[in-house]
Formats: sequence, structure tokens, C-alpha cells
Amino acid sequence: MSALVTHKGFTPQTMTEAIEFSERLARSQMVPKNYQGKPEDILVAVQWGYEIGLAPIQALQNISVINGKPSVYGDAALALVQSSPLCEGVEESIEGEGTQNPVAICIVHRRGRKPVTCKFSVEDAKRAGLWGKSGPWTAYPKRMLQMRARGFALRDAFPDVLKGLITVEEAEDYPEEAKPRPVKDITPANPLDAIAPPKMIEEIYEEEVTESEPVETIELPADVEVSVTETVEAVVDTPQEEAQQTPADDSSREGDSSTWTLFIPGKDSIDTGSLDNWLIQYNDLADKVAKAGRAAPRSRMTKLRELREANDSVIKALPNLVKVVLTQAYQTRLKHLGAIMREEEGTTDSVRADNGPQRQT
Repeated sequence: MSALVTHKGFTPQTMTEAIEFSERLARSQMVPKNYQGKPEDILVAVQWGYEIGLAPIQALQNISVINGKPSVYGDAALALVQSSPLCEGVEESIEGEGTQNPVAICIVHRRGRKPVTCKFSVEDAKRAGLWGKSGPWTAYPKRMLQMRARGFALRDAFPDVLKGLITVEEAEDYPEEAKPRPVKDITPANPLDAIAPPKMIEEIYEEEVTESEPVETIELPADVEVSVTETVEAVVDTPQEEAQQTPADDSSREGDSSTWTLFIPGKDSIDTGSLDNWLIQYNDLADKVAKAGRAAPRSRMTKLRELREANDSVIKALPNLVKVVLTQAYQTRLKHLGAIMREEEGTTDSVRADNGPQRQT
């Protein structure tokens, strides 16, 4: 973890502590207004901070949600990169001051690689509809040019440190309608897709329960029928009354080892005995899979998906706040592995979607 995180303050050690910690902070007037009264957002922000190397309070002060996406302030992004042992320096300057087209330049040096240079000029700002825009672009135009060049350079040189986060200064300039649109699938149709896949036991069970008209059934031998019934009972969703339990009801079941079983694809399952133990062992295992350096990134992404699918029935029984954090951690690991995979395959985009400056190496 980054050297920015210190251990002088309180840091939650279990999910129960994290939930209580978030609820207490949500009632405080000392946290930013956009987090007050929102314990779920605080929990996600704290988790994001842990992923990129910020302590809980640092995360609340430096992570903001713009247009539904988390982003980090430019100064915090610079601090994270500079705290990395791979960073050999960051140079920032403005060329052409006093002219009609000054250019902000940011050069990032990473050990073992060529320096990454990004520029952002007044012409770039005009083309993006930013120059003369009310707010910081009018009050502090040079600072905004600097932040935009910095954000591009830091993300290009250290995607593994920033985990895909963009700067707040950049995110605030994107209008709501500029959100990415769904990518159209142009993959040629596969004739095999027209064949209906075999139904899972859960689907057959649900049809037998909800179907109002008589359906044709297949008679099975007695011993086979018993095994199928037991399998169905093991995989179907919990009754509606149990699904609507509050987090307090879920915590009361921690003593039941059958409830908190960790399923490992291809290996024997583990009875963890409690929610906290299950979360610790599940996250430890997911981290080991994500950091298995000898395996290809795509293979590690597949194993992470298989691990999550194997434990889907347990995840459904978790409190809502816990599910939010698990989902966020899962997506973060996939984004990190995706960045590594693109870097290894040399598929870095050379042109930006907003027609902004291109990376120079």
C-alpha cells in the first residue's frame, strides 16, 4: 500500500467495524457535505481509498463522485504517484506565457520507461468548450490548464497507481450528456447461439413452482430423484422472508457455519463460521488470484469471475452495505488487471475521445 497511509488514526479492521464507522461519520459535520447522511457512499469511498492508498479520512477529503463516477483531486493524484517507488519525478511548466496560446506541460518519469509528456493548450481548451467557461476556467485559467495536463500524464504513466480514476478537475468539465454510451456489439452472429442452452436446476425448479398449466414430466429412478431434490434445495434462493432480513438479522446468523461457507472452484469448500471470517478469507483469496504474477491477466480475471460465481449464493445473503463493498472491490480488481493486460498487449489509445492532447513519449 502507498506510503500516504499512516496508522496513527482509526482504521476499520472488519466489515462490522466499517459499517458502524461509516454510519457514525455520516452523522458528523466534519466530513464533506456530499457525504453527510450517506453511510453507503462513505463506505465505498473508504474502500476506494484503501485500493489506491489513502487512509479513510484522506479518502473522504480527496475522492469525489462526479456524474456518478468516483474521481480524485489533482493534488492527491500527484501525491499518490510521487509516493510510488517507481516514480522518479514529475515536471510541470507553462510555455508561451503572455502569448495567445500558452501551453501547460507535464512530464512524468517512471523507472525503466521513457518519460511521458502531455500538453494542454488554450487551443485545446477552446476546442473542448472550456476556455472562458464560468468558474475556475475564468478565475484560474493557468491552474486549470496545468491540472488537465497533469491528469493526462499521471494516468498514462501510472494507471496501476490511480486504478482508472480521473481527476475531479477533469470530471467536473464533462457534461451529463457526455457519459460514455454503450458500445455496439458488431461481432458476427454465431449459428450455435440459436440453440437454446440447457436449463439449470434452479430454472427447472422455478418453472415447476410458478407454471400454472400442467407440464410433461420425466419419471426418474428413486435414488436419482432424491439427489436432484437435494441439489435444488441447496442452490435455490432463500425464501422472501429471509431475503428481506436487515443487516442485524444477518449478523445473528454468524454462528451458523453452514451459512458462511467459502466455495473455492476446483477445491473443497471451507466452513468459515462467521461473516467476518468469510469476508477476510474471501478477500484474501481474491487478492491472491489478482496478484498471481505468473498467470496471464486474462486468466486471473477469469478465475476471479469463477470465484465470485461459486460464492454467489453466499453473497446474496450478505447485508446490502457489504455487497456494495464486495462489488466495488471486484470491479476494481478487474479494472486493474484490464489495465495491465492492455499495457502488455500494447493497445494504449493514441487519440482521446474529447479530441484533447495526445500522449508523447
